[in-house]
Amino acid sequence: MNRLDAMQAFVRVAEMASFTQAADSLGLPKASISNAVKQLENQLGTRLLHRTTRRVQLTQDGQVCYERCKDLLADVDEFEGMFAQGEAALTGRLRVDLPATFARNVVIPRLPEFLEAHPALALELSSTDRRVDLVREGFDCVLRVGAVADSTLIARPLGELRQINCASPAYLARHGTPQSLDDLAHHQLIHYTTTLGARTAGWEFHDGERHTQRAMDGVLTVNNADAYEAACLAGLGIIQAPERGLFPYLEAGRLIEVMPDHRAEPLPVTLLYANRRHLPRRVQAFMRWLADVITARLDNGSPH
Repeated sequence: MNRLDAMQAFVRVAEMASFTQAADSLGLPKASISNAVKQLENQLGTRLLHRTTRRVQLTQDGQVCYERCKDLLADVDEFEGMFAQGEAALTGRLRVDLPATFARNVVIPRLPEFLEAHPALALELSSTDRRVDLVREGFDCVLRVGAVADSTLIARPLGELRQINCASPAYLARHGTPQSLDDLAHHQLIHYTTTLGARTAGWEFHDGERHTQRAMDGVLTVNNADAYEAACLAGLGIIQAPERGLFPYLEAGRLIEVMPDHRAEPLPVTLLYANRRHLPRRVQAFMRWLADVITARLDNGSPH
């Protein structure tokens, strides 16, 4: 394995804290990854990783090497693309994470056009509502719906999704239609969280000055958007969700909006990528395409 390949193997091990996962992500045997890291350590004359049976962790020298290797690999990617004619010459692998609903309904239906334009690219697409660790899990970029807390990443706001409150006709027939916040004491909220066991905010609304929360009962907590919608359709409670995704159910009469004056705050939609000096051209091209596709489906999308 040449030095650049060894550096790439080391970076992936450092980001995933696992030789096995790094090998899987690169499509190489675990022994090849281990030998590559040993080769790099021998060339540099220092230990880069602490290895135990349970974990892999960067040494102090390893952390410095990791940062430099990322920059050098990015420079190589940029250099190799300097003389390519247009984006048709884009090559390599992209690893991307999208919320499941966006992946299924928005991105994947449009994906053939992107891959046909760039046939030498290989795309690894993760679609989950779990908040993946972009750096540790080796993603080139991720799309987030909701607040972004990680300040170490570069955030590109794309727009917002307006939220509404909905329930099924069967639920409202059993429990009545809430007209005020006090009425919510007699209703069930379907709780949503990406991590089961985490405390949910309850009913979110604007009190005239700011968005706030009100604790509310509920017998069901789910951790993905598909289950959230399905539970509401099944009459298990009220949900607060993006209006655009609920249009088909509203038009068909399968869901009914309630309490329109007490909606949750719009959800920001953000494209995130690692803080690095140069992004490979394939990542830049995919992010431009993704931003165009996503922004067209948002409310008050920001210019890009």
